[in-house]
Amino acid sequence: MKIWMIAACMVFGLTLQAQDVVFKEVTYQVKGDKILKNGVDVTKVLSVEDQLQIKEAFTIKKAELEKVKAEAERVKEENKKKEAELKKKEDERKAKEKALKKEEKAQKEQEKALKKAQKEQKKAEKALKAKEKAKSNFEKAGKKHKDAIAKYEKLKNKGKLSPVDEAKSLEKIEKLKEKLEKAKSKL
Repeated sequence: MKIWMIAACMVFGLTLQAQDVVFKEVTYQVKGDKILKNGVDVTKVLSVEDQLQIKEAFTIKKAELEKVKAEAERVKEENKKKEAELKKKEDERKAKEKALKKEEKAQKEQEKALKKAQKEQKKAEKALKAKEKAKSNFEKAGKKHKDAIAKYEKLKNKGKLSPVDEAKSLEKIEKLKEKLEKAKSKL
């Protein structure tokens, strides 16, 4: 609506010539104290009353034109202010959008870091379990090996081992020793 108002004011201002005054269906031009008709000075030919009426019409037209110019200028200033406000709001919106994107990116990075930390923790827990299991297997293998040697020594001392049983016991001890070495290497 403001644009229409500006356009109407400009058209009205262009149609009005500040110097041209129509009086009794004749167009006169006013320049300072002189009144011209078709470029010829007719100030002295016109009556004093006609001169006053032409100058008064000129003054009224001039005032109207000034009013139109002032209104156009006011509307122009309002539009500048509104454009500035709109630009400011748009800049603020863009800044908020940018900050939001930055915040979202930071949040995604934090989530990624958290997932990585959780993965590392699971990996560490798995390694710890494997180490504990290896230690447990080593201890079991060591105990079985020790028990087999003790049983073999006990039976050997009592003389209750036949050569076949002795070979089986030594073979069993050797296998348990291999298992013990294997469990020790996994530690």
